[in-house]
Amino acid sequence: MVISNSKKTSILVLHGPNLNLLGKREPKVYGSTSLKEINTLLNKRALSLGVKISIFQSNYEGTIVELIHQSLGKHQGILINAGAYTHSSLAIADSLLAVEIPAIEVHLSNIYKRENIRHCSHIAPIAIGQIVGFGANSYLLGLNALCDHISQ
Repeated sequence: MVISNSKKTSILVLHGPNLNLLGKREPKVYGSTSLKEINTLLNKRALSLGVKISIFQSNYEGTIVELIHQSLGKHQGILINAGAYTHSSLAIADSLLAVEIPAIEVHLSNIYKRENIRHCSHIAPIAIGQIVGFGANSYLLGLNALCDHISQ
């Protein structure tokens, strides 16, 4: 599916805390693919889908909230892996709720096969969908689904 429109669709991709350490951090849980490699895969997929993506990573909750706020009028969708903030940040959830931009939550690992604390997502009830457990492919599946949702 390729989105074709006169104004190019723009997607905000947000990587949360500790994702800058992918490839080094707990490879048995998160895999050996680095964040740089995931971003390269996302850029290639965005090109094939005919959409523009803006990618950011932050270890700071407030920065993530600000980036979500700044997406108003700029992006038509948000692809987010909020990392551990998924389970603790009402501020990030509230910011997604406030901007009313379709969002998909992604995770490299299957959060439901991990510690009980990770089973609760404050983002899932706001997001149009959640993709977990497919490693780097979670991001690509999420981008595909988000583009499909936007084009309908």
